[in-house]
Amino acid sequence: MRKTSLDHVYKLAKQDERVVFIGSDLGPGVLKEMKSEMPERFYMEGVSEQHVVGMAAGMAMEGYIPYVNTIATFLTRRCYEQVVLDVCLQNLPVRLIANGGGLVYAPLGPTHLAVEDISIMRALPNMTVVAPCDADEMARFMEKTIDWPFPIYIRLAKGYDEIVSKEDFGFEIGKAILMQEPKEGLFITTGVMTQIALQACEKLESMGIHCGIMHMHTIKPLDHDALEEWIPKVNGVVTVEENTRIGGLGSAVLEYCSDEMPEQTKKVYRMGLSDNFAQEYGSQDSLLSYFNLTVDSLCETMKKQLNNV
Repeated sequence: MRKTSLDHVYKLAKQDERVVFIGSDLGPGVLKEMKSEMPERFYMEGVSEQHVVGMAAGMAMEGYIPYVNTIATFLTRRCYEQVVLDVCLQNLPVRLIANGGGLVYAPLGPTHLAVEDISIMRALPNMTVVAPCDADEMARFMEKTIDWPFPIYIRLAKGYDEIVSKEDFGFEIGKAILMQEPKEGLFITTGVMTQIALQACEKLESMGIHCGIMHMHTIKPLDHDALEEWIPKVNGVVTVEENTRIGGLGSAVLEYCSDEMPEQTKKVYRMGLSDNFAQEYGSQDSLLSYFNLTVDSLCETMKKQLNNV
C-alpha cells in the first residue's frame, strides 16, 4: 500500500508540476526515480517532523501540492501543533501520508503504534481523513488527491494485504462503498478492518445470518447519506476500526445518529482498541487478537447486537 501510494506521487508529479515530495528520514531507495528526474521537487529531510510539516505548509502557500511521508505516530503526535496551525488553520492542500496506521508497528511497541491518529486528525477543522482498505483502492484514491482543495491525512496499512476492493466500486472522497448489501446486520468499517469484516460476514452467512459491509474509506467527511439510507434498514450495526474507540469511526457514526436520527443509536455497537496502551509486543495479528479484533469476535459481537436490539 505504501509503495502504491508513493508510486502515485511520482506519477502525479509527472502530470502536474505543482506536486512535490517531502520525506522525513526515509530509506535511500524511496522514490529514487523521482529524485533522479526531478530533484527540485524531491526533498528528504531529517528527523524533524515539525519542520517538515511547516515546510510543506510554506510550499503550499506558494502554489505547490506537497505530499509528506513518514511514520504515522511521528506525523501526528510529534507535530500536531504544526498540523493544526500551519496546515489546517490555513486550509492548505498538504497531503500527509502516514506509514503504519493502527497496530502495524507492533514489534516496536506503544511508541510506534498509531492507535489514536484517526481520532486526533478527525478533530481538526478542514482536515480530510482517509484509510483505504488495500493497494488497489489506494491507487484509485491517489488519483483523486490532486484536485482535492483541503488537507488530507492518508492512513497506510502494512502493505501486501489481500485485495478485496473492486474497480467497479470506484472511489470518491467522502462517499462510502457498500461492498455487500445487508439484510439483518451491517458492519461499518474502515481501512484493513474491512477485510476482517468480509471474513466475518462469510462466517455469519454459514450460520444463516446475513450481514453487509459499508466500507467508510473516508472517515471525514463522513458519508451521512449512506448512514441515513442503510442503518434504518437493518437490525444491528457494528463499527470496526483499528483505532481507539474514543473519537474514531464509531464515534463519528454515533454522533451523526444522535444528532440526526436518535432512534437508530441503540442499533450501533463500536468495536475498536480499548482505552489502554498495548502491554505486549509481537505481530499486528497478535495485537489484533489481544485487542479482540478478530473474525470470531466480530461474529460474536454482531450476533449479540442482533439479539439485543
